[in-house]
Amino acid sequence: MSRAELLERYRALALPNTTEESWRFTDLKGFDPDAFAANGTKTLQQTVARKSMLDIDVAGLATVDAGGIEVESAPEGIRFEVLDDSHPQLGELVGSDEKFAAHNAASWELGLLVHVPKGVVVERPLYVRVANPPDGGALFWRLLVIAEPGSRFSLIEELSSPDTDLAGYSNSVVELFVGQEAKVEYVSLQNLARETWHFASHRARVGRDAELDWVAGGFGSKKGKVRIENDLAGQGATSRVTGAYFADGDQHLDFDTLQEHIAPNTTSDFAFKGALRDRATAVWRGMIRVEPDAQKTNAYQENRNLLLSPQAHADSIPGLEIQANDVRCTHGATVSQVDRDQLFYAMARGLTQADAERLILRGFFQDVLDRIELEPVREALGEALEARIPQG
Repeated sequence: MSRAELLERYRALALPNTTEESWRFTDLKGFDPDAFAANGTKTLQQTVARKSMLDIDVAGLATVDAGGIEVESAPEGIRFEVLDDSHPQLGELVGSDEKFAAHNAASWELGLLVHVPKGVVVERPLYVRVANPPDGGALFWRLLVIAEPGSRFSLIEELSSPDTDLAGYSNSVVELFVGQEAKVEYVSLQNLARETWHFASHRARVGRDAELDWVAGGFGSKKGKVRIENDLAGQGATSRVTGAYFADGDQHLDFDTLQEHIAPNTTSDFAFKGALRDRATAVWRGMIRVEPDAQKTNAYQENRNLLLSPQAHADSIPGLEIQANDVRCTHGATVSQVDRDQLFYAMARGLTQADAERLILRGFFQDVLDRIELEPVREALGEALEARIPQG
């Protein structure tokens, strides 16, 4: 389908509203994606994110901003390069049936291909830094990841901003193909400006006896939705997704996750935890779907929310759709206020309220942080979470 046809498809799709079940708690009133997109991605001042959340030794580094993509380093033996819109696997996992995915398909100009050949092991992580959209403008970003059979590597994608007040429109699509017996660690960190709208569609296909270890961190943006979908397409495939998020002020974060079990003997484990302060709100909607042939499925999902103020609010909506009869699928969801007894106990021993809240916050997130294999990522997420509690 041509770009012009994709643009027509995007225009034909209505902007989602709260009458749709998947958008019931995320109101886009007052948001016009075309007003941002009309400013383009390359005509406004560049907004390079020079400050990263991570200090890590990498094998490959690419920087993306409104001016283009710069591949600063790339290891030999793999493709870590600008994405060509004629790539045959582009759009295979994320199509154009949804409003924002269609907008991305029609308008993206900035894309990166990560292709690791069969049996290749990349010892140090690959790192992609994506800047905030320019003030008043849009940035459409595309990432295509292909892990051939037996390959192993880690990939970090960070969307961040040097300025907390930029008002932009961020639209990203990520497609991950994890081949037979491959292992991919994928880290997606979102720390965009507080006035930027962010929409993302991430989808992975995990092959036979392959493993995907996915970490999602959400800290920035104004409002939007992030979709995280895993297709367990090969027998013995394993997917683990760990999510941590923190919102304050008037932020609204929305995570929509899907564990799609297609083949037998597959395993998925999704664990998301979030903390909310001030008037912030969050939505997590999770679905485990088991197809008729996916016998011996083992799937788990959980979402826990910690409210640090009376005005904060979270909606947690787990779901199961099971069409096989020999499966093990479980889920859990909680929304709770800070335990006042814990807070009093810590403050009675000399801690300020802010320090006591940080201690409680660290304890709340510790089990999900322990799931993260890359130590620099684990430490950076822990520090980012604690930093959101103001000094007392």
